[in-house]
Amino acid sequence: MKQVVQNYKSGELAVLDVPAPGCRPGGVLVRSSYSLISTGTELMKVSEAGMSMLGKARSRPDQVAKVMQSVAVNGMPATYRKVMGKLDSWTPLGYSLCGVVEQVGAGIDDVKAGDLVACAGNEHALHAELNWVPKNLYAPVPDGLAPAHAAFGTVGSIALQGVRRGEPQLGDTALVIGLGLIGQLVAQLLTASGVRVVGADPDPARCALAERLGAAACGDPASTAVEAAVAELTGGHGVDQVYLAAGGGSNQPVELAARLSRDRGRVVDIGKCRLDLPWNAYYEKELDVRFSRSYGPGRYDPEYELEGRDYPIGYVRWTERRNLACFLDLAARGRVDVAPLVSHTAAFDDAVETYRRLEDGDLKAVAVLFRYPGQSAEPAAAPEVTVPAVRRSAGAPSRTATRTPVRLAFVGAGNYATSMLLPHLARRDGVTLSTVVTTTALSAANARRKFGFAEATTDLDAVLGDPAVDAVFVVTRHSSHAELTRKALLAGKAVFVEKPLALTEDELAGVLAAVEESGNDRIQVGFNRRFAPLLREARQRFGTRTGPASVRYLVNAGRLGHGSWYARQGTEGSRFAGEGGHFIDTVSWLLDADPVSVYPVATPGGEDLQVVLGYPDGSTATISYVTTGAPGFPKETLDLVADGKVLRLDDFVRASVHGPQKWVSSRLPKARDKGQSAELAAFVRAVRTGGPMPVPLESLVATTSATLAVRAGLAAGAPVRLASAR
Repeated sequence: MKQVVQNYKSGELAVLDVPAPGCRPGGVLVRSSYSLISTGTELMKVSEAGMSMLGKARSRPDQVAKVMQSVAVNGMPATYRKVMGKLDSWTPLGYSLCGVVEQVGAGIDDVKAGDLVACAGNEHALHAELNWVPKNLYAPVPDGLAPAHAAFGTVGSIALQGVRRGEPQLGDTALVIGLGLIGQLVAQLLTASGVRVVGADPDPARCALAERLGAAACGDPASTAVEAAVAELTGGHGVDQVYLAAGGGSNQPVELAARLSRDRGRVVDIGKCRLDLPWNAYYEKELDVRFSRSYGPGRYDPEYELEGRDYPIGYVRWTERRNLACFLDLAARGRVDVAPLVSHTAAFDDAVETYRRLEDGDLKAVAVLFRYPGQSAEPAAAPEVTVPAVRRSAGAPSRTATRTPVRLAFVGAGNYATSMLLPHLARRDGVTLSTVVTTTALSAANARRKFGFAEATTDLDAVLGDPAVDAVFVVTRHSSHAELTRKALLAGKAVFVEKPLALTEDELAGVLAAVEESGNDRIQVGFNRRFAPLLREARQRFGTRTGPASVRYLVNAGRLGHGSWYARQGTEGSRFAGEGGHFIDTVSWLLDADPVSVYPVATPGGEDLQVVLGYPDGSTATISYVTTGAPGFPKETLDLVADGKVLRLDDFVRASVHGPQKWVSSRLPKARDKGQSAELAAFVRAVRTGGPMPVPLESLVATTSATLAVRAGLAAGAPVRLASAR
């Protein structure tokens, strides 16, 4: 078999052919799938090996002390031969991997050949094709966790043990110094524990990554940004814990820890950094300094690691192996996301070149994986879509009340505008239908005659330049929505744009650029279902939700008529891209949050679509968008389940809530009210009063991004993570 080794005397790295290990009792033989390079610990070891003998001695004073003791006992010649013999030999690298059990040793009954396991230990989870791993240094990989991500198990356990040593509590604020691989994982684990995290690292890319993965704020420790963030989040008291995940010879981390800790805070050392504690600073605050020893209790105990003697759970709750299993579970359930940490995946045969690139700085990485023969070219990593940030210009115009009546212009007068919007507006007090703009003169004339517009025209620019127009309705075909919205915003108009807001990420970016340029963020997208009276009453009857929810939303969309422009995917986008935002927005409103992940699956031919949405609190929603159902079945049915209660909506005709107190709406047939009238009333009121728009722009952007992510997920055949831009 092949194994990565290094000569500590010369610094030479090699992939050697070595004998395969046997399968001994008390452990399993594991064939590696992926192993992880620790870009901190391993690179430090590789770098030390390339130093001169004097440099090695300076970097490891502990080893020098052992040598001097040996000289005193055994004499110089014997000690020299012993040291040179040890230095001039191949040593292994690696300590975190995932692989498949190939053979089970005597006494092992918790796994079998073919099982996927994550393995730990710098003598047992090596960068090698085969490893023998004792019982307490492996853990089965939960279903659904990719092997490439399970390879993070050991470093994840190190981070988890560090967090446990800090004893964080809900609502705490913590400072993580050093945002390398361990620091990134510590920050995510703290965030998952309900702790607000401030990160400190001189690398802006690492700071941005930590913020994207949940940290409240990150910055260069030499700047004032970190101190300002701590002051803001803690009211000036200082953080509850500091986690030292930095390396190097600078004493800055421990000094920063003392400065930003609260009185009697805790400082946990996880990395290998200089620890010249400033006595006055630590004494005056009576800081509790703790060390975190590797993966957890059991580490460095041969009876635990080699002989498989576990510690009773009643006395030692979290051992080395239990930490490993816990981290794998967190990763499998999405509480920790390691995919964004993978900067590079290299073939195992390219190990030497990969180390060289890392050491020379050619390869900038947080985490690097080795891929072993038989694995796919790239690990199964979820694609990511960035939800654009909404930015307003510094000179944004203030929101002011408009004249009464509010003067509205319509761009487009097709079926939806004339059947679902204009009938409500034409009879609304305080509204004047000023101008209708269409591409053909006759359609404009028809709309003017039927709904009483003051003017009809085909000249869009004239309408946008008319100071008497307060708001513009964009009710055209989907492909024109983004550009017309952009123009109306730049003209200073409030905009009601029928869904979708955009069909591509570039179109969405163009709309947001217009918001930033003009300072005009007065947009409403026609997501009307959240305004439906029946659904709003059902939500009120359901009450405040305390736990995660499960939502099932069946949309029996039916087949399109022959020749429908909706089917022109080349120009108008997919049918779901045009309509799916309705349903995503409805679910997000019900759950009072924006989605963080999207996983779409389509039937062969793409006729039916299942979209699974994940939300920050663990809630999930499945939108079944089908075209192959019975025409006579209701179009939309929705169920929300949480806290021992069920909310049921039947096509906006009936609703019910089942729980300690049952509520059922009237069973008498009535017209479906999907909220258009209430939505229009809210929009007109916002324009008239200058108050906030009915739906925050950030929510509209998040829904649009989630809708667009469906295409990316279908192309990748994998879940898509929605990352917020900052």
